[in-house]
Amino acid sequence: MDFSKELLKKLYCTMLRIRHCEESLIEPILDGSVRCPVHLYSGQEAIAAGVCSNLEEKDYVFGNHRSHGHYLAKGGDMNAMVAEIYGKSTGSAKGRGGSMHLIDVENGIMGVAPIVAGTISLALGAALSSKVKKDNRVTVTFFGDGATGEGVLYESLNFASLKKLPVIFVCENNYYSTHLHISEIRTNDNISEIAKPFGMACFKVDGNNIFDVYEKSKEAVNLCRGGKGPVFMEFLTYRLRGHVGPDDNVQGSHTDIRPKEEIENWRKKDPLIFLSSYLLKNNIFSQQQLDEMKKEVEKEVSAAKAFAVNSEKPSKEELNYYVFKQ
Repeated sequence: MDFSKELLKKLYCTMLRIRHCEESLIEPILDGSVRCPVHLYSGQEAIAAGVCSNLEEKDYVFGNHRSHGHYLAKGGDMNAMVAEIYGKSTGSAKGRGGSMHLIDVENGIMGVAPIVAGTISLALGAALSSKVKKDNRVTVTFFGDGATGEGVLYESLNFASLKKLPVIFVCENNYYSTHLHISEIRTNDNISEIAKPFGMACFKVDGNNIFDVYEKSKEAVNLCRGGKGPVFMEFLTYRLRGHVGPDDNVQGSHTDIRPKEEIENWRKKDPLIFLSSYLLKNNIFSQQQLDEMKKEVEKEVSAAKAFAVNSEKPSKEELNYYVFKQ
């Protein structure tokens, strides 16, 4: 593998930032400081880090209900994201959207939304615009395995292929659509095959292996940048937290809907453990250096929380602001 030390550090720190930011939200969720629904990205960090590390600032990203990782990996401001989750006026959507409505247009994060498959068609439009304007942008739309049950995905795959659009369809298959295992909703769990009839390049990738994610994403971006898109990518992964909130019962204390053994097996495949072990084993970084990176990330996360907590909530007088363009 030809990964520079600088790139490895970037990938590791990106994953670390996502993980620590996500985990820092658990206590505020449980004590009621955070009131909006929060879908944590813990366990899926390698996908956001690997895909977005291949993108340029001008490239577009569209997300879904579980998009904190996409936002941070693409360069979104952590302070603004955490403030948005807390419902503060300094948030990325002025405190109006919460966890599932993040946006940072300056960094190419064109918006995320909780409607299943809701932003796929928006990404399609952005990619069409890029082709018409010939601005050499690549658009990425992130969605979960549950979105493969929505018709708009197949319509978008067909149109994207027909027009040869520079768009990458990224399916993060974590095996659960809310609380249903993939075996309960699909007769064929090989999701990457759904794009083959549309004549586009399809990849099935270990979403917890940052090296595989990065390399395949690089290939996908190059195909789109070179006018040979679109591309469909299925990343196999697993969320370590619940569908919404810390566990699958939100704040429940009873048995999780997922088998304990299954969760433990996936914890052994934790993408952060995988990468940190590689870095140590190959003497790329020492444990002390990794600890220093962790401390820097923890400081950033703590500062983002303080920023959010100390920010003001939107005033009642602003209730009708930002509803219409002024």
